[in-house]
Amino acid sequence: MIKKVTAFILAAVVLFTSPLHAFAAPAGFEGGVHNEYQYQELVFITGEPRIFSGELKITENIRSGTDKITYKYTLTDKDATEKTKLSRTVTFETEYTAKDDKGQTIGRTVLTRFSERIDIGGDRYELEDYQFSKSDVIDNRPASDFYSGNFEARKYYSINRGEGEVIVTISGGNVGYENFWGSTETQIINYYITYQRKVSDEEGETQNVSWEGTVRAEVSDSMTKRLVYSENEASLSSFYGGYVRTTNRELVSKYEYDLPRIRDNMPDKKQRVRDSIKLSESMVPKVERLPVPKFRDVMGHWAEEYISKLYSLDVFDESQNFFAPEAPMTRVEFTKGVIRACDIRTSMDDDTQRKSARRRREPPEESPFKDVSVDDINYQYVKQGLEKNIITGVSKDFFMPNASLTRAEAVTILMRALGFTSRAPNPGYYTSFSDDEKIPNWARDAVYVAREIGIIQGDSYNRFNPDKVMTRAEASAMLVRFLEFLERDLQRDYRENIILFN
Repeated sequence: MIKKVTAFILAAVVLFTSPLHAFAAPAGFEGGVHNEYQYQELVFITGEPRIFSGELKITENIRSGTDKITYKYTLTDKDATEKTKLSRTVTFETEYTAKDDKGQTIGRTVLTRFSERIDIGGDRYELEDYQFSKSDVIDNRPASDFYSGNFEARKYYSINRGEGEVIVTISGGNVGYENFWGSTETQIINYYITYQRKVSDEEGETQNVSWEGTVRAEVSDSMTKRLVYSENEASLSSFYGGYVRTTNRELVSKYEYDLPRIRDNMPDKKQRVRDSIKLSESMVPKVERLPVPKFRDVMGHWAEEYISKLYSLDVFDESQNFFAPEAPMTRVEFTKGVIRACDIRTSMDDDTQRKSARRRREPPEESPFKDVSVDDINYQYVKQGLEKNIITGVSKDFFMPNASLTRAEAVTILMRALGFTSRAPNPGYYTSFSDDEKIPNWARDAVYVAREIGIIQGDSYNRFNPDKVMTRAEASAMLVRFLEFLERDLQRDYRENIILFN
């Protein structure tokens, strides 16, 4: 696989490995950005910021519990008048340890191989030693994985094999999320640079040159999926239009630096340069046409757009021509919709395959609920929802799959899918809805958080109406708002709100 480009001399080369799969993540913790064709980063090893660009090849080997990734950079400063070249190869391995009882995973990353050489004019900077330590904690939630990590590193460069040295001390952290609808990782990296060198003047006398500087790099890699409606240009057609799913990926970075002013290759001891430089690159969007809904009873309905989106995404799989938007949404229908919206079907398929392979060797599977048979067409959705703690039964033995869904139940299911119920305050708080006293205790945390993140709002009287039965149209609108949170709101929180790039 050849696709990324990211590096930053004097800045640590650190491996990011995404929670369990490689989604959007800046390469190497070095502040660089890339598209399919070019990578660029800032290099500060001389004391002056230089933009190096070129090729980055990434090779990744994922096996059970371990991710091995190699970055190989070949870069030059295209604006330089002298000869320049940066060559770097680094390999990192991350081991993942599952903490199943906590629903989390711990990732520990080590550096297994490194080489780096930078030629600028007649000077050569060669990486002699590289110490690195990194660890991530991943909170595995049904709707999305959320993670955070910290790292420390130190790089030691020799100048012209004995003329001097450059030491770069690195520290920082990363935060990110990954779900079916997108992923974002934002890194904040701090570099402390010390430079010492012996130089000879025109008269042949040797003097020591030294300086110190700091650089702060903020870089974010985001992959998002968007639904765009496309009109059918032909008037005589069996359908008016349909949705296109576009996958976009963008990398943005900002370097802020405090360095000495360099004149004639000598640092000014009194004057400093404090400035910032931004970089950005985007991938070519990928497009995918989705199925076209043909419900006859939703045209002109206030929820037509929501229903059409969910049908196109295969969240709803009704084969008939009528959706019945004003009919009550059932508990099992909503559970199925959430499972499909979060794309948990992969694990369901794997579970079905394992079940088939063991069927002859093991006793028949028993349903956790007396009113949901293992032969029921929706059994796997109920099973997955229960195992992932998205749903609960109305009692120990009964799920009541065909019972009408209430607003309190719907919100609780969505917040459990995100794993956000623990974000509510300590017991004793109020939700700010005018009918707060009517909200059942088992739904209070979910309702509070759902309002805080914008999934729900009150009616014209600021009432939540927890016991109100949701129609299929109302449930569709809430599901789409949930998907929009996964698509856009998370990216805003993990990128714009951190690095303030825009």
